[in-house]
Amino acid sequence: MIRAHILGAAAGGGLPQWNCGCPNCRLARDGEIPPQSQSSLAVSANGTDWAVLNASPDIRDQLRRCPALHPTGLRTMPLRSVLLTNGDIDHVAGLLTLREMQPFTLYATGEILAEIAANPIFGALNSQVVARRAVGLETPVEIAPGLEALLFPVPGKVPLYREGAVVETGLLGELTVGVELRAGTARAFYIPGCAAVDDGLRARISGADLLCFDGTLWRDDEMIREGLGQKTGQRMGHISMSGPDGSLAALADVPLGQRVYVHMNNTNPVLRPGSCQRAEAEAAGWIIGQDGMELTT
Repeated sequence: MIRAHILGAAAGGGLPQWNCGCPNCRLARDGEIPPQSQSSLAVSANGTDWAVLNASPDIRDQLRRCPALHPTGLRTMPLRSVLLTNGDIDHVAGLLTLREMQPFTLYATGEILAEIAANPIFGALNSQVVARRAVGLETPVEIAPGLEALLFPVPGKVPLYREGAVVETGLLGELTVGVELRAGTARAFYIPGCAAVDDGLRARISGADLLCFDGTLWRDDEMIREGLGQKTGQRMGHISMSGPDGSLAALADVPLGQRVYVHMNNTNPVLRPGSCQRAEAEAAGWIIGQDGMELTT
């Protein structure tokens, strides 16, 4: 069995985003739709020992709101590890909150760990206390007792702070990965960032008990249409939900147990209960992830 707790369901910036007055952010501030924190997932095979996938800037409050991750003694924690799927700010900034001399293991690919090592501010996370473990692609590693993770490449790009004049958004390698989780016969996937779905990815996830997948935007030009930016979803390294090349269509025929959208941008209309876009996604069998949602395989 795999237990999963959505610590944060939103993309970078959360909902409401601090500087945004879009309809979703206004509704969240008014208490009409639930606010969401930035993307992170806690997972466990036994309900006692936990791994956190991605350390969002909101991790302090996320841990506070999740009793399963509360201290069980003076300095005894159920957190065994943190695993990173990329080097984006919304997935690594929370490591600075976890600098309180608390032992756990930090897992990531060699390239992602190199991004961490290159920034001296992360030296505050004492490597003598928090072990850093490089994980090779397609190499299983136990991230908590009875819980195995395997990292695999998905199309993506370099982190925003490393972008140059030309940005390739379909890179395959160690900088953007998905996570396959196994505990006994249970199998789950966490893929919060993905620029495209190909036949290889469809075959890999086929038959899984749970898929938590990139739900950043409803449509590729969403940010432009809302007057909030000039980047498409593809330019940001994220597949959209809708359209002939979107994830709804690409994953429609893939047999899955539960399929859950996570990492949703503050502009995404599926965040509004009652929207036609949310109804379309739910009719296709998708669950719209929310902070605090518990999932069990």
